[in-house]
Amino acid sequence: MTQTNSSSAATRSFASDNWAGVHPEVLDAIVAANAGYEPAYGGDSHTAQFHALAKELFGVHAEAVPVLNGTGANVLALQAILPRWGAVICARTAHINCDETGAPEKTGGLKLLTVDTPDGKLTPELVAREAWGWGNAHRAQPLAVSISQVTELGTCYTADEIRALADQAHEHGMLLHVDGSRLGNAAAHLGASLAELTTDAGVDIVSLGGTKNGLMGAEAIIVLTPGAAQGMEFLRKMNLQLASKMRFISAQLNALYEGDLWRRSATHANAMAARLAAGIEALGAADSAIRIAQPVESNAVFALLPQGVAVRAQADFRFGEWPTEPGLYRLMCAFDTREEDVDALLAALAG
Repeated sequence: MTQTNSSSAATRSFASDNWAGVHPEVLDAIVAANAGYEPAYGGDSHTAQFHALAKELFGVHAEAVPVLNGTGANVLALQAILPRWGAVICARTAHINCDETGAPEKTGGLKLLTVDTPDGKLTPELVAREAWGWGNAHRAQPLAVSISQVTELGTCYTADEIRALADQAHEHGMLLHVDGSRLGNAAAHLGASLAELTTDAGVDIVSLGGTKNGLMGAEAIIVLTPGAAQGMEFLRKMNLQLASKMRFISAQLNALYEGDLWRRSATHANAMAARLAAGIEALGAADSAIRIAQPVESNAVFALLPQGVAVRAQADFRFGEWPTEPGLYRLMCAFDTREEDVDALLAALAG
């Protein structure tokens, strides 16, 4: 994605929810954790608290693995559930395919089997295009399916859609991984719990997001199916994802997920995206070249904009052109996006 870079704090950004700051409640949790001495490498009380919290949120069999970033979470999760000869079926637009600089292949040694989708979402019919060749020594073995929730096009899988994929995967001896960097946004949009979109739907392992929903920098892997992940303790260290002062990672995750902060933040970001989309649709009524390109089901708005309109707005706002289609722009809202920010961007687009 092409983005205009700027260090100006005055320039408001819709480029990514990663551009937002840290939620004040998370900062408070980090400060509270910065007291006294605690065992390193996950032996601390905050990490023990997160282990217990994961079981409350995802079920009694859930095992939590705090990590440092989303790419590491995805690579580590897939490595842990696959043998060396395993391959992963995913959408061509999936984050693991488009935005991780080959980390699944280079670091994880994983073959990605990609499928074109109209909206970023896999279906059993689409998965079937690459779900073949088991026992053929000349083909990487399809042994996992990975879906992004929310997808890279801002759309959401329903629980029934996830269940259909899980049933198909398990029928063929495959496991289902969810890249849940924006899982909270999907749950907020669908009015569902985290478990309803994962454990209850048959998911085997989740990369649980945090940074995009107001954390300073913390993610986690949640293993949902007992025995699905092998060697996680060793792979986490090998993949540079074992934090020595893990209490500060876990304290952030606890702050986000112990109460309703994750849902409050995601619901607000989604609402700001809906407000923005409604405004763009209103502009499109006067200019047919302006339109919403994908259903707005999260905190992402994908809009087709004339170049002149986009360039004019980019004088005061940061957002980028999406690489899949000329004139397609992604506009992201965050936990701290304000109504007045959205309205000012709409005014800039309207000229």
